[in-house]
Amino acid sequence: MDLTPFVVQNWHLILVAFVSGGLLLWPGIARSTRGGLTPEAAVRLINREKAVVVDVSEAEEFATGHISHARNIPVGELEKRLPEVVKNKALPVILVCPSGARANRALGVAKTLGYEKAVVLGGGLRAWKDANLPVEKA
Repeated sequence: MDLTPFVVQNWHLILVAFVSGGLLLWPGIARSTRGGLTPEAAVRLINREKAVVVDVSEAEEFATGHISHARNIPVGELEKRLPEVVKNKALPVILVCPSGARANRALGVAKTLGYEKAVVLGGGLRAWKDANLPVEKA
């Protein structure tokens, strides 16, 4: 049975099928490669090693919702204020923002300041909420 005539005549349908399949798989692939700490691992770090949660969102975003006991230091003020807020550089620092993008930028600043145990919450506050973990509002 030769499939060549079918493939030639219906190439556009085959292309649509492959593109559709890729689009259906994309969210799972993106989620698995986002990097950073999972919300569950963050909870373990907070409970076992007394990790400090630093939300690098702007004050208005922080007020709309944040992880319980998180400290707000906007990313632009991180270099100046992180040493004031987290004096013990041996403690783990979990950086978070709504999506994780700003927290990833802030990670470099924290590492430069000597916070070797600084990590990013992968997926940001969105991932935290998706895991049904508590959020406070100011």
